[in-house]
Amino acid sequence: MPRMVGRVKRIRIPDELQSLSLAPRHLSLLAYLLFDGPMSVNELAARLEVAPTTVSLMVGELDRKGVLERREDPADRRRKIVSIAGAHRGSIDGWLGRGALAWRKALAPLTPGERKLFIDTLAAYENALPEDREQPGN
Repeated sequence: MPRMVGRVKRIRIPDELQSLSLAPRHLSLLAYLLFDGPMSVNELAARLEVAPTTVSLMVGELDRKGVLERREDPADRRRKIVSIAGAHRGSIDGWLGRGALAWRKALAPLTPGERKLFIDTLAAYENALPEDREQPGN
């Protein structure tokens, strides 16, 4: 696991995105929008497990940089839908999409039951990790 995480961290940000000062906190947000499509700030906040105000600040920052776009939800004009800006979609897909391709390739030979076991095991590992504020053994 540490070797895999280390390798993922070394994936270079594409040259066209370098000047945008993307931080690790942006990666999960961008990945959700890339793989799951446009969604509201509240939906992003639920998936990222952070407050909507935190996501709203990140979205505002990335919107000002031209990475994201916000548009009115036709069903509820008070709600904004967030998506990756067309100008950056290809770069972000090329950058983060490699991970999705690697997962698809790794999981392809597994049966549905084996995939479920693998995903459940990863979730159990994540749930067993202490929160940042906790000390090991507490």
